[in-house]
Amino acid sequence: MSEKLLEIKDLKVRYVVGKEVSEAVNGISLTLNKGETLGLVGETGAGKTTTALSIMNMLPQYVSRAEGEILFHGKNVLKMKNHELRKIRGKQISMVFQDPMTSLNPVYRVGEQIGEVLSLHEGKMPKEELRKRVGEILEMVGIPAARQDEYPHQFSGGMKQRVIIAIAIACRPELLIADEPTTALDVTIQAQVLDMMQELRDSLNSSILMITHDLGIVASFCDKVAIMYAGEIVEYGTLEDIFDRTKAHHPYTEGLFNAIPNLNVITPRLNPIHGLTPDPTELPKGCKFHPRCPYATDACKEGAVPVLTEGEHSIMCRRVKDRFKQAEKEEQA
Repeated sequence: MSEKLLEIKDLKVRYVVGKEVSEAVNGISLTLNKGETLGLVGETGAGKTTTALSIMNMLPQYVSRAEGEILFHGKNVLKMKNHELRKIRGKQISMVFQDPMTSLNPVYRVGEQIGEVLSLHEGKMPKEELRKRVGEILEMVGIPAARQDEYPHQFSGGMKQRVIIAIAIACRPELLIADEPTTALDVTIQAQVLDMMQELRDSLNSSILMITHDLGIVASFCDKVAIMYAGEIVEYGTLEDIFDRTKAHHPYTEGLFNAIPNLNVITPRLNPIHGLTPDPTELPKGCKFHPRCPYATDACKEGAVPVLTEGEHSIMCRRVKDRFKQAEKEEQA
């Protein structure tokens, strides 16, 4: 049995500004085992970053309301006091934020910013020892140790992202949350950063939550996949479950795959998912995807949507019920 590192149970997050309530996350449940990589996939506005910030308990307290449980080693992060959270953040759970251009302090040398994490969590150490440790961490992410005396503006976008990852792994965290870490990078640098993160995961035996909208990254990097739409996990499974086109899938998952260009097929235009992600302040009743779904019926527009499960593969959709039943009959036969 794999050891559970992180368990999210019925997480709901609301942002309340005046009389306006945004329903960002709507009752999601996830499990991440030790040494495992989970891909969290969805369009902008699906609730991916809110989920990540909830795990770190970094939601803005004056406008957010979080319910449910986020268990890290069995302890509920949402119930922790500030002094408890300070011991975990950066030490046991670290996060790589979206934009490397704005995540670094421009007036401090990169070595100072990495050293700060070490000093906070491992106590003060002699200057030469700290400098040596910082150099070793930079070398891990492919940056010469001598560059620790340089400022962020002296690094390219890809190198800045490596510095951000160096800060995140400085204390060898058990869980690394990567929030679209390659979005601002070109394809070549993307591949280098992903290869580096895989090597770090294997050497540190860390678990990774990879937040992305790029299914190619998921295919090359993740063990399990959760598809998120309008604050809900509409499909979850192993990499094989999600990428096996012969299996039943949520219409949203089908739409994501259909929108990817096929290099072997000539077509006059791409095949996007029609419509827009719903406004979190005015979510549709019933299935959240029904306004954009080509298979929607009147039954989809009201009531709770069932979650159908087959092994580790689960789908929140009425349409796939018959497909799951058929597969179950074939297995029994």
